[in-house]
Amino acid sequence: MREAGRLLVLGTGVGTLLALAATRGAASLLFGLQPRDPLTFGSAALVLAVTAGAAALLPALRAARVDPMVALRQE
Repeated sequence: MREAGRLLVLGTGVGTLLALAATRGAASLLFGLQPRDPLTFGSAALVLAVTAGAAALLPALRAARVDPMVALRQE
């Protein structure tokens, strides 16, 4: 989970910076929103973070239930 958390923080940071840089080009496509609306950016980041967290948590919980000796014997 630690590795997934690091990737999530890094990806969210880089994605936010790239999205902020792309706001000029997308300003004409946004109807009823400001190009740098903090609520929209925050909501999108939150939805992606929750989705990525759930995607990482489910396999981590499954792997935590496996007995290490059984896993080593099957390798």
